Amino acid sequence: MKDQDPFTHKIIGAVIEVHRALGPGLLESSYQHCLAHELALMEIPFTMESHIPVHYKGVDLDCGYRADMIVDDRVILELKAVDKVIGIHRAQVLTYMKLSGIETGLLINFNVELVKDAIERFKI
Repeated sequence: MKDQDPFTHKIIGAVIEVHRALGPGLLESSYQHCLAHELALMEIPFTMESHIPVHYKGVDLDCGYRADMIVDDRVILELKAVDKVIGIHRAQVLTYMKLSGIETGLLINFNVELVKDAIERFKI
């Protein structure tokens, strides 16, 4: 993946570092916790399992949506450890971006040989 944005480039660097150390084949939660540690080492603020409400007619509804990670309140990270990314995974990122108002999202699949080839960037 080629990324021209310096901030998401840093995030992708952290993703690559985690994947380089662990390789494919682990659970998504393992990658999430290791990525959290890597971002903390880089002093990049983030939240994990961030609640994303549905705003409907002036009310915030808790429908159970949780972003895997939100980095610096400006990038949604949706992490996967699957054989193949499918359309519903992409729709999930776009939905979280729309509901949160965050304009940038990264869909990352760790269950690959080269993680740099399994990162999709979304911008709205």
